[in-house]
Order: sequence, then C-alpha cells, then structure tokens
Amino acid sequence: MGPPARHQLEPGFVLHQRPYRDTSLIVDLFTASQGRVSVVARGVRKPKSRLSPLLQPFQPLLISWVSRGELGTLTAAESNGVPFILNPRVLVSGFYINELLVRLLHRDDPHIDLFQAYFNVLQKLSTLSAAQFVIDEQVALRAFEVHLLNELGYALILDHEVKDGMPLKAETLYHYFLDQGPLLIDEHQVRNVMNHHISSQANNFVKIHGKSLLDLAQGTFRDASSLRESKRLMRAALAIHLGSKPLHSRSLLNGLRQPSFKS
Repeated sequence: MGPPARHQLEPGFVLHQRPYRDTSLIVDLFTASQGRVSVVARGVRKPKSRLSPLLQPFQPLLISWVSRGELGTLTAAESNGVPFILNPRVLVSGFYINELLVRLLHRDDPHIDLFQAYFNVLQKLSTLSAAQFVIDEQVALRAFEVHLLNELGYALILDHEVKDGMPLKAETLYHYFLDQGPLLIDEHQVRNVMNHHISSQANNFVKIHGKSLLDLAQGTFRDASSLRESKRLMRAALAIHLGSKPLHSRSLLNGLRQPSFKS
C-alpha cells in the first residue's frame, strides 16, 4: 500500500453518517473531485465537538481528509455557504437523492457534472414555490434521476424507437423494455420479445406514451399524466441497479402517507 493521499478543502456534502466506536462517525461524503468517499470523523460525537454541527446533510462544505484504502480519516471541515433548508414536505426527497448516491456510486469515482447536478437539485428543492410545489418537486427529481443514470453509463433512450430509429410520436403508446428502450409493438409481439430474449430484464417493461419520454428528455412536463408515467419508468429503471434492498427514504415516505406523486 502506497503513502496516504491528502485532500485539502475539497467542496463536498455529507450524504449519510453512522456511529463508529464510542465517539466517532463513519461519514459518506459526495465531493466534487473525488466522488463518493467514506471517512472516519473521530471524536465528533463528543458534546463539545466543533465539527458535529457542520457534518449535516445539505450543508455545503470544504472538506479535508487523508485516504488510504476504502476508509479515510477526516482532518478538517468548514462551511462553504449557507445550508440548503428543505421544507418538511420535500425533506424526504432530499434524503432520497442522498440515498441514491450512496447506493449507486462507486467510491473514489469522480463525477464532476453530477456534483453540479446535485447542487442544482438541492437549490431547486429549497426554493420551491407554493403554487407549483408538488409539480416542481417532481420535475427536479426526474431530471436528477435521468442525469444520474447518464453518469453511471445507463442512459435511457428517450427520443427514438429502438427498432427502426424513428422519432417518438407524442400520442403513441410504447412498450419501454428496460434493457433496450421504447418499442412500438402490440401485445402479441410483446410475448414474442419476452419468449425469445435471454436477458433477465426481458419481462421488465413499462407502458409509456411518447410525450412522457420526450418530456423526460427535455425536463419539462406538459401534464400530470406525463409526470406519473415518467415516475413509473424511472422507478423501474433505477430498481434494476438498486437491487432488492428497499430504499429507507421510500419506506419513510410511505410511512408518512404523503401524496402518491412523491419520489
């Protein structure tokens, strides 16, 4: 093992933390230059710790740490701006985004554009207008999910039919096979695809209109039905990579019995 790598004052955010030994934490961070990293924050659970109030979700930070192997050691942290204050109605959505990053990002894999997208979605969630609260929240979440899949190398096809490459038609209903893309086929052809496809994902398809896919590509939704269909597609697409373990944030959301438009 080589010498430890030292990182000084890197922009980042806390994604998650959990107790470690008597007075410490293991903290999952999302940083601009190094991606997701895990560090031990020693002594921060002591009553007089100066770092403890800073190591909170949605607080922009400048973070210093030493890394050797998968688990580094936090050496310093300071504020890099005012925290994003999320209304209680969207707080779970903030935790949902954080959980996606913890579950789907590999350690020490930089995603500079995704870091900016994360900053942007927190900014949007913290400034939602009362008039368009639910809709704007969903638009922000869907845009981030699309960006996340793109960054991970699992970009969705949202503008053309995969069989012949023809542009999608807004009012046409497609079968979106998660391992291929949108197909314009009838129910008999669906069965043929499922019977002759070797992929375990062959049974995973979502019925969705062209306008919903086009709206998802543009990040602007024309109506509530487009939002609903897009949410259903994104949930199915993410589930492939999340595996069988449920999201804690989604369980919390169900427990709160929020409206079905949620993440």
